[in-house]
Amino acid sequence: MGNEIVFLVEQVINGLLMGVYYLLIALGLSIIFSLGGVVNLAHGALFAFGAYLMVEITERAGYGVAFICAPILVGVIGMVIERLFLRHFYKADPVLSLLFTFGLAMIIEQGLRMVYGASPLQFNIPSFARGQLILGDFMYPYYRLGMLAVASVALLLTWLLLNKTPFGKVVKAGVSDPDMVRALGISLAPILTAVCGIGIGLAGLAGVLLAPISGVHPAMGHEIMTAAFVVVVIGGLGSFWGVVAAALLVGVIRGLTTYFYPAASEASLYMLMLAVLLLRPRGLMGERMDRLE
Repeated sequence: MGNEIVFLVEQVINGLLMGVYYLLIALGLSIIFSLGGVVNLAHGALFAFGAYLMVEITERAGYGVAFICAPILVGVIGMVIERLFLRHFYKADPVLSLLFTFGLAMIIEQGLRMVYGASPLQFNIPSFARGQLILGDFMYPYYRLGMLAVASVALLLTWLLLNKTPFGKVVKAGVSDPDMVRALGISLAPILTAVCGIGIGLAGLAGVLLAPISGVHPAMGHEIMTAAFVVVVIGGLGSFWGVVAAALLVGVIRGLTTYFYPAASEASLYMLMLAVLLLRPRGLMGERMDRLE
């Protein structure tokens, strides 16, 4: 019985860890859509690109340099993409941005496949992060615990940026009433560029963290992007804590489902989304939609 409880606890922690991955990607998706109205289907491909950058930079400069530089480089690439392309779609039909970002995702994925091939690249956990925390019968890898800590710090810093700084106040005002912000003489263009950089940089960080666990391959963004969209829908568009709650809920439910009924692990995501949409169409903490409620 003791071993079963320990294994159950491990599955819950694994679920929280997966929820953290979903959160890093879904949070970027949510804030980019909330401010710019663009659904970035290339988010998953940029997540994969972050993992490949991690491999490349580690080979040349070491793990520490790669860990810092890879997410930053992905964020800079996100800002370039926003300035060159995405800003043309803010006032256009949303379908156009969907088609463009879908095409961009395919270009990035095929580019990675052409350069590195379709086979996964192995990327080992750094030596200093190997080993396991052992508490009685409970054992859990230090690397995974470290990932939870890093993701928690990234989440806290993002929250502080969006809620405790003048930049965050402009972002919030831009989401709620962009016309008023413009009337006050504040340009939203650089704010949108910065938001895209932050959101896509978070996706790059997720790729960096996941690379040693899942292996690195061109299509690694597909599955996690689907889950990230589910998280955004469940949490509610425009809600920071809604996305956080949804990501952790989805992760834990998936972990528990893996323990009790592994065949339904993938389906549990969509069943949860269906239940939330039936009971609360705007998501857990999304804005009220009078036409639906």
